[in-house]
Amino acid sequence: MAFETHPLTPARFEDFADVINPNRRATHCWCLSHRLRAGEIEELGGGSREEAMRALAARRSRPGVITYEDGVPVGWCHISPRDEIPRLVRSELIRPVDDVPVWSIICIVVRGGHRRRGVTAHLVEGAVAYARSRGAPAVEAYPVDPEGRMDTTMAFVGTRAIFERAGFEQVGVTDAVASKMPRIVMRLDLRQVMSPPSGVVGDGPRRRA
Repeated sequence: MAFETHPLTPARFEDFADVINPNRRATHCWCLSHRLRAGEIEELGGGSREEAMRALAARRSRPGVITYEDGVPVGWCHISPRDEIPRLVRSELIRPVDDVPVWSIICIVVRGGHRRRGVTAHLVEGAVAYARSRGAPAVEAYPVDPEGRMDTTMAFVGTRAIFERAGFEQVGVTDAVASKMPRIVMRLDLRQVMSPPSGVVGDGPRRRA
């Protein structure tokens, strides 16, 4: 298996949709809930959530990365500077730990039929590499901290173990919960990371399998 991770661009939008909304349902999730209010969706996409996300993908600061396995899009990770994620900026439950201008991971999705194959690790690795390439000093995530086995229907929020394996450390706690489990703040200091891992590449044309 060969994995590669690329930032979401307009040329890769259909790959993103194949992962997060394969049936292209207008009312299904387009990973916008933390980014845009209804008025902003109207302004960017004429009321269409899909078109609003396309508009975000066209910005220089991409809203996330897509991981491919042997050329097939298999995962999505929403990552951006925290100050570009309004719901986090306004949050009274997930407050900044300090004044470091971190990037934040707010969603991880693995495509149906490709789970339990190590995709999540590649997604996080790729997201970190992209943030580093854009000058991010650190990446944060806000996973749950389950006491036992986690309900896989809530897997999009991530767990402590996922980020520990990627080198993240807990730096704080939040007042937020997901499926009755507490969320914590985990961070990876990119100022200590010297080079991006292999299999992670930057913006470019969609490479067809």
